[in-house]
Amino acid sequence: METIPHLLIVDDDREIRELLSRFLERNHFRVTAARDGREARRAWTAGHYQLVVLDLMLPGESGLDVARWLRSQDNVPIIMLTAMSDETDRIIGLEFGADDYVAKPFNPRELLARIRAVLRRTAETAEKKQAADTRLVRFSGWTLEPSRRRLLNPDGTEVPLTGGEYDLLVALLDRANRVLTRDMLLELLRGRQAGPFDRAIDVAVSRLRRKLEDDGRNAQVIKTVRGGGYVLATEVERV
Repeated sequence: METIPHLLIVDDDREIRELLSRFLERNHFRVTAARDGREARRAWTAGHYQLVVLDLMLPGESGLDVARWLRSQDNVPIIMLTAMSDETDRIIGLEFGADDYVAKPFNPRELLARIRAVLRRTAETAEKKQAADTRLVRFSGWTLEPSRRRLLNPDGTEVPLTGGEYDLLVALLDRANRVLTRDMLLELLRGRQAGPFDRAIDVAVSRLRRKLEDDGRNAQVIKTVRGGGYVLATEVERV
């Protein structure tokens, strides 16, 4: 029998918690709700979750603090709820490893679609990981170990990557020396097109460049194509 996905909803608004709980349960999810960081931690330690819906604006401990703690526990997918007008919140949330975001006020059906899309990508990534190519991937002195999802720098030291950073690097490596637009990358990574003010891909590329010690102003590995997007401008060897 197929397991029903268990979601953790963290929001200080009681009406939102109750509305989402009822709506998502009607759409075949198990739901546990928490009103702040303390309740979220308690719920996390008591259960097993496939995805977390997390409000950035929480009383006391912020949503970013909770996201950081969750990332230290597991690579669980996180969808952040942000203010409609605050692009900075969305960017900061993505920098902390959120898999997607939904701006308030939102239609529950939009959130449902995002949840399903993230869970689908997570399942596909897990399947790919199980059947991962055991060959090492080498580029510009760096080595990626797909079977262990590890990135090693030229000295052989592991450089930790978030799930989003790893997926972005793999997407670029698989399409080395091809220009990928922001829309193409967002579609590959998040299953949707970029909006006119969506900087999610720019933020993700910037984070990955820092991990690769690739100076953004004079990047040699991941280059910016003016008016186009990004390109992994190096030879890739699989051994």
